Parts: sequence; C-alpha cells; structure tokens
Amino acid sequence: MNKHDLEERLINFAVLIVEIVETMPDTKAANHLSGQLLRSGTSSALNYGEAQSGESRRDFIHKIKVVLKELRESNICLKIIEHTKLYKAEAQIILALNESNELISIFVKSVETAQKNSQKQ
Repeated sequence: MNKHDLEERLINFAVLIVEIVETMPDTKAANHLSGQLLRSGTSSALNYGEAQSGESRRDFIHKIKVVLKELRESNICLKIIEHTKLYKAEAQIILALNESNELISIFVKSVETAQKNSQKQ
C-alpha cells in the first residue's frame, strides 16, 4: 500500500466517523462521545498529512505515533458507542470498528518499521 492509498483510507475513515456522529441521538452521553469521536476520528487523517512532511525521521515517527494514538482512541470510543447502542446504523459502527482495527495494525507496523530503519542510520 502506498502513502496515497493510506491517506485515502484515513480520509474515508474520517468521513465515516462524521456520518456516524451526525446520526447519533441528542443526549448528554451521545453528545460527549460524539465530540470525542469526531476529534479523534478526523485527526488521524490530518496528523498523517503532517507526518508526510516530517522534518526528520524522529519527527516522522512521533507524528505517526500520534496517528496511532488517535486511531486507538477512536476505536475505544466506537466500542463504547456500540455497547451503549448510541447509533442509528449498526452496519456503520461495525465497518468503522473493522477499519479502525485494520488501520491500527498498519500503523503499529509502520512505527516498528520506521524505528528499525532509524536505528540502522
């Protein structure tokens, strides 16, 4: 997978998150979780864009770790939303959970590879 494909997946994930948030009920819990999910779910794509112009290998690794952190936060938030049934379309939640798991796996590997390559230099 090249960096453009990964960027596109992150953008599509962010769009899915926006769609989920827009359909959540207007309750205190849903508003709190939707705000958290909106921030973390969209910031992964934005932070990935920043990582692409990292000033050094170390800066790149740091920014990729931020992407991973935001994806993990999104994943936990989606699980809470799923367990509390604060959603309209279960299929969207399942899709978002699956995609967040796949993206987390990709970024765990990316961090490992970048750190290994950094040690060789």
